Amino acid sequence: MWTQTLDPFDDILLSAAVAALPILVFLLLMVVFKLSGLVSGLIALAVEAAVALLAYGMPAAAVAGAGLSGLLTALWPIAYIVVMAVWLYRLAVLSGRFDIIRASIGAISPDQRVQVLLISFAFGAFLEGVAGFGVPIAICAALLVQLGFAPLRAAVLSLVANVGAGAYGAIGIPVLVGAQVTGLGVMELSRAMVLLLQPLTVLVPFLLVILMDGLRGLRETFPVVLAVSLVFSAVQGGVLWFLGPELADIGAGLATMVAVFAVCQVWSPRRVHREPGAPDPVPGTHSFNNVVVAWSPFYILSGLILLWSLPPVKELFTTGALGFTTLAVPLPGLTGQIAAADGTVVEATWNLSLLGATGTAILLAVIVSFLTTPQVTARRLLGELVATARSLGPAIALIAVILMLANIAGHSGGSATMGTALAAVGPLFPLIAPVIGWIGVFLTGSVVNNNTLFAPLQETTAAGIGVSSALLVGANTAGGTTAKVISPQSIAIAAGAVGLSGREGEITRKALGPSLGMLLVICVWSLVLATLR
Repeated sequence: MWTQTLDPFDDILLSAAVAALPILVFLLLMVVFKLSGLVSGLIALAVEAAVALLAYGMPAAAVAGAGLSGLLTALWPIAYIVVMAVWLYRLAVLSGRFDIIRASIGAISPDQRVQVLLISFAFGAFLEGVAGFGVPIAICAALLVQLGFAPLRAAVLSLVANVGAGAYGAIGIPVLVGAQVTGLGVMELSRAMVLLLQPLTVLVPFLLVILMDGLRGLRETFPVVLAVSLVFSAVQGGVLWFLGPELADIGAGLATMVAVFAVCQVWSPRRVHREPGAPDPVPGTHSFNNVVVAWSPFYILSGLILLWSLPPVKELFTTGALGFTTLAVPLPGLTGQIAAADGTVVEATWNLSLLGATGTAILLAVIVSFLTTPQVTARRLLGELVATARSLGPAIALIAVILMLANIAGHSGGSATMGTALAAVGPLFPLIAPVIGWIGVFLTGSVVNNNTLFAPLQETTAAGIGVSSALLVGANTAGGTTAKVISPQSIAIAAGAVGLSGREGEITRKALGPSLGMLLVICVWSLVLATLR
């Protein structure tokens, strides 16, 4: 049995620099040398395999097993979820319902600055709370393109908007997992998140408008931006403080959509902003029933995913009558073959949940929506599935490569090496804690996986330096949320949704500044809170 080592060079800073080499190579190739995401990822994957084999002494079979784990996870559940979500969106377009959706949005406001707040921020938060896993980024970016936004702009805005909701996606699972792996109370961690992340969340709507139209645009839309910021943050913060994380995004997203509608009934900007090249809004009125039917795929989607998230339904697919549809497949080269640095033997499995997967709930939403759309034939529906899979193929390939890299880094000990090196700064650690979360989400593309990987390290370090454990685990979560803006997984999903596969580097270059800027805010604020407490 092979045991991980966190400091193969007997110099933690040198070991961390070597462990970080694949990430640096990936960013350098994509951002500076402007190679495609897939090519950059494949080269970085080769570097990661070399680091694991040569620097950490990881057996080749374990490297292969870790890579296989990442590949299988990319296919199921991630690719399954994203393909089903985009297929549902394309069904709405194919049926002609999107013309009514576009008109209904335009009836609220033809100003595209307001539309971003409504779609990417408010509706995106609702989808994040319901589904997570890149669904809001894919659907909102595609919606913005249909509304006349340039694909690159639509992708970047949807990525940045997701920061307001990313920490509580899929019914609060990131916070629930953070509490579970550290032994913290859920409400304790939830309230720490209010103190840490809400100041940044308040600023996100302002940042979105500035990215679109500068300070002039912010002045012209200030009433609606302020309303969105205050309503979203108040509802989200209130739910987190008094109820917990499960409904924080759903409640805030719904309340903010209502707020945008209410403000736009009594106010409109003096100048209507349309993105360069965007067509003029098409006037038209549709009956309430037609609007409800047009939007039906999305609330059918929401209802089914919420149903799938209920504990009795989860139990039905795991230990209940339909438990046979969930398979746990041990991964060769990992299970029982390697031990973590603390001596814990790895039990790595790939969970294939045929009926309990979120993707299956979305598939049912597609089927129900199709059955209520007589103008679309089964042949055309299946044709859209094939077209969706083809368009997302490069994005899924990139996600697979990045998750293979992340799994090798995790099982070799490289990820823990980077976290341990950063944790050695002592009293200044609260300033660095969000950076560890940023690295975790950049690697894995998931705030949940980030908390699984690094929340125990944050909790242990907090005890050592006399800082609140909830504060540092919250900092890990908050820092990770800012990394979703440029995590390769998120970038790949956004690029695939708007037809920019192969141009991930362009999206990354545009999104890197906002991501690092928001990370800096969280780092400084984390240190301030640690000092005050």
